[in-house]
Parts: sequence; structure tokens; C-alpha cells
Amino acid sequence: MLTISSYTAEQVKDPFGILPGKRYEFVLNLDIPEDDELHHELGVYARVVYKEQDGEGSIVKYDLHERSTDRYLDFDLEEEEVAFLLSFCKERTAEAEGGS
Repeated sequence: MLTISSYTAEQVKDPFGILPGKRYEFVLNLDIPEDDELHHELGVYARVVYKEQDGEGSIVKYDLHERSTDRYLDFDLEEEEVAFLLSFCKERTAEAEGGS
């Protein structure tokens, strides 16, 4: 299971008003057990774009990267891991409103 050790969050501005709803970018530093195939010695972070519209939240996109090198990792998270990220982001959108 994933554990989030630290994160940053900010609202993504849409100066032209083209995109419906609000978008947020979260950068989540992940602690991943050594026995997980996603584990990397240099650490892993997830960049998550979260959308909120009409009271509903969803993950638009997420990318996984090696923490020290920013190298993209071509892995998909399991359903329950994505649900965990969704819940985490949804709980923290209010603080992202002003940037953190």
C-alpha cells in the first residue's frame, strides 16, 4: 500500500476560462514498500492533476517519477491505489485554493 510522506498542492489557473470546473496539481512523495515492484532506491513521487466540477472530483491524470532524477516511470497504479490518491486529493482541495 502507498503512503504519502509529504506533498504540495496548488490550484491550476485557467486565465481564459476554457476548462470547466477547477483543476489542482498535487505532487505527492510516496513511501513504497521494498517488496513492491514500484519501489525505487531513489524514491518515487506522483504528479496528480485533480479536477473538481459540480461537486464531483476525479483524477484527470497522474504520472509517476523517480524522485532524485525526475525520470518518468511507466507504471500503472492498482485501482485501490488510484482510489487512495483520489481521496487524498479530494480532502485537500480547500488548502490548495490559495496554493501551499
